[in-house]
Amino acid sequence: MQLDHYTSKFSKKTFPIVLVSDNVTHAANLGSLFRTADAFGITHLILGGNPVELGRKFTKTSRATEQSISFEQTENTLEKIKGLKSKNYEIIALEITENSISISDLKLPKSSKVAFIIGDEKHGISSPILEFCDYTVHIEMYGQNSSMNVVQAATIGLYEFTKKINTTPIKPLIE
Repeated sequence: MQLDHYTSKFSKKTFPIVLVSDNVTHAANLGSLFRTADAFGITHLILGGNPVELGRKFTKTSRATEQSISFEQTENTLEKIKGLKSKNYEIIALEITENSISISDLKLPKSSKVAFIIGDEKHGISSPILEFCDYTVHIEMYGQNSSMNVVQAATIGLYEFTKKINTTPIKPLIE
């Protein structure tokens, strides 16, 4: 028998991860980001770039997770990221670049706080943000295509980070 929200045996945990989207604008992707953020117990979600209306397509895919995930919208994504850096977050971009390393090869102390940056559906993460990051990681892919949907990639990244860092429940880091 398939378990549902009420009968699953997963224990609720919160991880010191802030997910930052740099100009992700597609409503269905944003809704799915909220579901993914909820599934992986992140502390906060920052929607960077021009404000996006969270309308019907968004709510259809978010399945009400926007009510349980701490989030904000900001036009100045880089300033938000700099603020996280000043609070000792590791700033990690998910992007394929000449200097990126496989996400599975990234070593993080168990007590790390992570600001995980994902980028625009077509153009990726902006250059000024990429230049500010401590690490740029990519997901190893074995097919012909060199990219995947931003939410699928974020999901893989969050899975990797939650395995790498402290798994004891914590208080939210953003107030």
